[in-house]
Amino acid sequence: MTTKTLSRGGLPALLLLTSVELVVFLEVSIVNVALPTMGTALALTSAALAWVVNAYQLTFGGFQLVAGPAADLLGRRRMFQTGLALFTGASLLAGLAPDAATLLAGRALQGLGAAVVVPAELALLAAVFTEPAAYRRAFGIWSAMAAAGAGSGVALGGILTQTLGWPWIFLINVPIGVAALLAAPRLLPADPPLNRGGLRARLDLPGALTGTGCLLALVLLASELPGRGWDPLTGTAAAALVLLGAAFTASQRRHPQPILPPSLLRTREIRAGAVANALVGASHVPAFVLLSMMMQEVLGYSAIAAGFAVLPVAVVNMVIARTALPWAMGRFGHRAVLTAGMGLLAAGLTGYALLLHPGAGYLTAVLPPSLVFAAGLPAVFVGSTASAVRAAPKEHTGAASGLLNTAQRLGAALGVTGLLLAASAWTAARGGTGDPQALADGLRLGFGGAAALAVLGVGCAVSLFARRPEGATR
Repeated sequence: MTTKTLSRGGLPALLLLTSVELVVFLEVSIVNVALPTMGTALALTSAALAWVVNAYQLTFGGFQLVAGPAADLLGRRRMFQTGLALFTGASLLAGLAPDAATLLAGRALQGLGAAVVVPAELALLAAVFTEPAAYRRAFGIWSAMAAAGAGSGVALGGILTQTLGWPWIFLINVPIGVAALLAAPRLLPADPPLNRGGLRARLDLPGALTGTGCLLALVLLASELPGRGWDPLTGTAAAALVLLGAAFTASQRRHPQPILPPSLLRTREIRAGAVANALVGASHVPAFVLLSMMMQEVLGYSAIAAGFAVLPVAVVNMVIARTALPWAMGRFGHRAVLTAGMGLLAAGLTGYALLLHPGAGYLTAVLPPSLVFAAGLPAVFVGSTASAVRAAPKEHTGAASGLLNTAQRLGAALGVTGLLLAASAWTAARGGTGDPQALADGLRLGFGGAAALAVLGVGCAVSLFARRPEGATR
């Protein structure tokens, strides 16, 4: 199917895919405002609250390593529906969770469902919109929904937490997921008949399990080592990291269809896209966590007020993604768009670090850097991903999207963990959380670290991506 414009034939499919994308990425940030309330309701420690965020990030990222190739082998629409059903059921489990263990299990299963959905979405976009200009336009809208989800999640989370209670940040996904499941068979292109012969051999399950286990061990080690030092837990995590990493490397060399095909890793655009996505995740996801904590714990905002305070982020990035971004991609190419986007993220994060302090005003300290940050979000989502997906061979578009999104989620998990640890250590050394100035200074240090990661993203865009127009790829 070739869709040269966003015509009546392609628009319903695009609306379905982007709506699901919005919901999936809402879950990246919607929990941030609710974390203090969740902690009180379920007696969660600070470490456990970090895992409410990371349980989703890690399974979302890690399982895309196998979900991407599975979309290529099993069918894009089949995997989209499977992942969406799992995500919807896991949202119900998390919303009804009576204790911390059930909540973390629900979050991990949500991430698994999202991991299956996103590569299938990207592969469906590439299949429906094959003409470069239409693909840029469709991908811009899809990426705007990802950025809008990350931005508006804080606002929606605040409203739901304060009016209906924190479980509704998960339960709201259930009716949306059911409606999307009913619409998918009518709006999305059908898959070819499933060839079950040799399917198990073609799906690299050992690679998926060892790769995801390696990622989990890495983040566990990074989050626990600074506070605990070397003890049985961190020692086990380190040993698991080495052993699972070695097993993953060996499985990729032996398997006839590895989850990281060598042809992908030899492609410059895909390697650059993976690095860029890791830096995008490490810089922008912690920003929403830090901003939520700053507004509620330092500036005294309620959950609803904190949510509405960042709503302009969602509005601005959607407007830019729908208007300026497709033109900029066609005129200047992904390399320039990514460079500009990472520069805007760095500027906005630096503004937070410099301007936010106890007593800071919304119009003078919160809103200006938020608008700059918002302008960069859709640019980094599109610039870091679009060209890499189109550079992949058609039979590996799912695998390529899985790799790119894994890199972004891993970067997000490590960024949240590292920057929160740094902020907490700084605050503890200067008076503890009972001192608003010490708390603010620690959070400002976190914003500064996120800005530094965004600056690295500028360097990645300039040095790693090839100089060529967007339409030059496949």
